[in-house]
Amino acid sequence: MIQALREFVQERDWGQFHTPENLAKSVSIEAAELLENYQWGSPANLENVQDELADVLTYCLLLADKLGMDPNEIVLEKLAKTQQKYPVEKARGRSDKYDQL
Repeated sequence: MIQALREFVQERDWGQFHTPENLAKSVSIEAAELLENYQWGSPANLENVQDELADVLTYCLLLADKLGMDPNEIVLEKLAKTQQKYPVEKARGRSDKYDQL
């Protein structure tokens, strides 16, 4: 997937615009467009949700790639940290923040 994204960007010479700052802004913008589908309740069109979710993931992957980070590694590292903050015996079935458990 990363290779396909790199090729897509390279073919269009868009790498010049893909600074970490611009990619991070794009993640936020696309996340807002995803959220817009839920503004008034359940989305009427799941295809729109899929497209916006793909945009968010695309910019996240491009940002990780630009920063030399492996998406699989950083997600698993963060998951390990989060598991420590939210042990099953305290967090199961609760939505409280870790410092409120």
